[in-house]
Amino acid sequence: MESFNTNKKSKIYQKTIQMKYVIKSLLVVCVVLLTSCSSQQSLQEYYVDNSENPNFIAIDVPASILKMEGVDLTSSQREAVESLRKFNMLAFKKTSENVAEYKAEKAKVKEILKDEEFVELMKINSQYGRGVIKYLGNENAIDEVIIYGDSKDMGFALVRVLGKDMNPAHIVQLMQAIQKSDYNGEGLGEIGKFLKG
Repeated sequence: MESFNTNKKSKIYQKTIQMKYVIKSLLVVCVVLLTSCSSQQSLQEYYVDNSENPNFIAIDVPASILKMEGVDLTSSQREAVESLRKFNMLAFKKTSENVAEYKAEKAKVKEILKDEEFVELMKINSQYGRGVIKYLGNENAIDEVIIYGDSKDMGFALVRVLGKDMNPAHIVQLMQAIQKSDYNGEGLGEIGKFLKG
């Protein structure tokens, strides 16, 4: 009888140890999952983290910088312009001394933009480089448009177009409206020089 009780206690002890092991393993898995989920840097955090980095040029400008007041626009172009609030621009100026950092920062941005919350609107491929236009929100009420472009020689630029109730058609209308205006990049300072090459 005593050996039966000892055997029973031994089995209970083993099950208790197994249960503790399972619980600890689950806790470790939960911590790893939570850490990996929160380790993805947001685009806003990326802007803030790099705004003081000497390799970057950062500027925030109001939509009024486009000087569209006197331009003859269609009603849909006017609606597109009025839906804009401001632009956040961040550009990495590539030099022979920062090639490694350029590659690392470019990879970070591309990783951020892979997030499912960014909906791709179109790809850009021109003589100046390659890029993509994406947006956040739903197609009837876009919160922000993200324009990313990179060049092997110059670096990369990231532009956040912030507005209210924008939609994909507004982007095309906005491009047409800017082409009608006399805007030549005034007020963009170093970024204007960077974008011009």
